[in-house]
Amino acid sequence: MSITAVVHNNMIQLPIPVADGTSVEIILSEKPIVGETKGSFFDSIRDFAGTIDDLPPDFAAEHDHYIHGRPKMVDR
Repeated sequence: MSITAVVHNNMIQLPIPVADGTSVEIILSEKPIVGETKGSFFDSIRDFAGTIDDLPPDFAAEHDHYIHGRPKMVDR
């Protein structure tokens, strides 16, 4: 059986219960665990900034109106 675990505060956190006394072999991997990213969320979406060019001019200020259908904050 193979289990992928995470080290947090110098302790190994297993994703499933393992019985006391179970013999384990630990092999350190250099590759990140799937889903692990380096940097912030904004670093990961930076390449998409400015790629949508057909939004209304007041989209940033009135995004709740356009996305969620709320009344506009300021009528222009």
